[in-house]
Amino acid sequence: MLNRRTVLLVTPLSVALPAWALGESEAASGIRAALERGAQAAVAQLGRRDGFLGDDRVRIELPDSVKGAARLLKATGQGHKLDELLTAMNRAAEAAVPEARLLLVNAARNMSVEDALKIVKGGEDSVTQFFAAKTREPLTQRFLPIVTRATEKQALADKYNAVAGKAAGLGLVKQDDANIQGYVTRRALDGLFFMIGEEEKQIRRDPVGTGSALLKKVFGG
Repeated sequence: MLNRRTVLLVTPLSVALPAWALGESEAASGIRAALERGAQAAVAQLGRRDGFLGDDRVRIELPDSVKGAARLLKATGQGHKLDELLTAMNRAAEAAVPEARLLLVNAARNMSVEDALKIVKGGEDSVTQFFAAKTREPLTQRFLPIVTRATEKQALADKYNAVAGKAAGLGLVKQDDANIQGYVTRRALDGLFFMIGEEEKQIRRDPVGTGSALLKKVFGG
């Protein structure tokens, strides 16, 4: 249970009102509301055309370990194929992200009071850590088939997997980067969690701007 001493430790980080004024349940509800709001906004931002491709912060590029091969393709006049592959990679991520909405919302709504307090007392990546721990594995399973369908039409994707797979066996390419479908899925989730973190920062900076009286109580000052 919250007590006066606990709240004095929490307040300087992000909670403006004393928790005994809000109540443990109401304070936790505020955290859940913030997470749900951030998750919904992140999914809406990324799960649309150019959500990934048009945003430098989350755009999916080829792994550093295969950029040498990419330069070779460009030098041999096949740069357009590379551009098509990069577009397909980002379109795949944009198509997969809406699958995350329900899992993220449920994770936020089912959060325990203990988890809520960890987020309040944690750093600016505490929300990202929470969602990653709760949803990354099931989201990987949901994203991968969508990413696979979106990239399998690209002949260069199969060539990438063949070349990168051999290079990985020689230690020249990271194993995580050896399969383009797995790589795009991982990067899509990284982008999603990053954007959720950006939404959390905005809510912490300007809870009044959310229009939610509860978030203003929990995060506002």
